[in-house]
Amino acid sequence: MEDVKFNFEDLKVYQKALDFADFAYNLADNFPVNEKYALRSQFTRAAVSIALNTAEGSGDSDPQFHRFLQIAEGSVRECVTCATIAFRRNYISDEENKIARTSLLELLKMIRSLQNYLKNKKNN
Repeated sequence: MEDVKFNFEDLKVYQKALDFADFAYNLADNFPVNEKYALRSQFTRAAVSIALNTAEGSGDSDPQFHRFLQIAEGSVRECVTCATIAFRRNYISDEENKIARTSLLELLKMIRSLQNYLKNKKNN
């Protein structure tokens, strides 16, 4: 049987978002049990939301895709806040926090670059 692939799966930002979601789940696995339905859940849902909104928006019109990317951008900021709280609560190390922040900054730049591409495509 032939592999089935969707167009959005080729987007680098989507691949990076999946990588970050894996990283976030791995970090959250080490949070205390009492955070299962609190910070852990919020962090992983926000991380997954980046990939979900990128995928969902890619199949729509350029203006709609831009809007979904704005939502993904909000999820990036949410992940930054979750990582910061996790660090301040000593759930993650300084190194893990730095890796999270670096990955999220890269994701944010990729999202904004794609938004600029969509905007410029519209203007040409």
